[in-house]
Amino acid sequence: MLAQLSGVLKASPQFNLVAAYRDAKSALGQGSMFRPNLFLVDLEQPRIEETLSRLLFIFPHASVVGTMSKWDADLADHALAAGAQGCLLKPFSPQDILETIKLYEQRGEAKLSRVMAFFSPKGRSGRSTLASVLAVELAKQSGESVAIIDADLQFGDLPMFFDVNPKHTVVEASHDINLLTPDTLLPYFCRLHDKLWLLGSPNRPEYAELVEPEGLIKVIRMAGQLFRYVLVDLPAGFNPISVAVCEQADTNFLLTMFNAGQEVQHLKRALRMFDTWGRYGKKLYTVFTRVSPCNKQEKRLLEQEFGRPITEILPNEYELSNITAGGRLLKDLPEDTKFMEIVMGMAEDIIHGKR
Repeated sequence: MLAQLSGVLKASPQFNLVAAYRDAKSALGQGSMFRPNLFLVDLEQPRIEETLSRLLFIFPHASVVGTMSKWDADLADHALAAGAQGCLLKPFSPQDILETIKLYEQRGEAKLSRVMAFFSPKGRSGRSTLASVLAVELAKQSGESVAIIDADLQFGDLPMFFDVNPKHTVVEASHDINLLTPDTLLPYFCRLHDKLWLLGSPNRPEYAELVEPEGLIKVIRMAGQLFRYVLVDLPAGFNPISVAVCEQADTNFLLTMFNAGQEVQHLKRALRMFDTWGRYGKKLYTVFTRVSPCNKQEKRLLEQEFGRPITEILPNEYELSNITAGGRLLKDLPEDTKFMEIVMGMAEDIIHGKR
């Protein structure tokens, strides 16, 4: 394989192959004499994380692209965490290398993705609205790629929010995922804006049965190679899909609307499972929606009833409801409202690592 790939690169006018090594030790010891600006590193060799860290330390201005013989989500995540520019499968062509570099440059920083799940015990909590508006703000403020995955498999509304009719849905993506790589997964997403993408829910409720939790998790993990932020909108209540996604996500938003008080009790009961996951380092944020008046005093009163701190309270924004129902979320987002002020602050905190 080394000889084959070396021959391909030598024959390409787009690259100047200065050296090829069978082991990382030789490359680390001799590579500096060539002043390379790109390393192609086999991720299936032993102690690969240490190798990547040393390469990036010795050659801070070079790009590192990991290679593997078959797609391995753990290897790909480890490579990103170590600072690799991206990953591709062997054998590859010069054009594959260029497209991979371009793909990951569009993604954003060479860091692990943030996977955020949006859960509510019951419906009509504003879960989908918060997920979609926060995604818009993350894309706008960070300049990095953001994906929304509509995993409310029976009654997802996100394509309607953005007035799009995606060619592909989460059904096809989860069904095909074992045959895909990041570059072939990307066309399953509908591009909404320069940095914002959507993987839509099934077109018909009965298609929800075709999506297995394992396949959806694989889609989410591979999407993390394409997008810096992955936001997953879930169906209300606990089911195999919502449990699997919340367990996989590094951040869980728990939402409920504040009405007659029963919602507070529902969220308390749901928190028992999330508290277990929180012990493993997951971030857990509670959000109450449709709170009036939406002020600090009302938040303190809610916290007394809830029995623990609340991350955010959001007002009922009637104008935003009309905008989402009319598919005008990207065109007419009202930025001068209390709701938007809070969500914009949430996005800023996430980008700067405060949440």
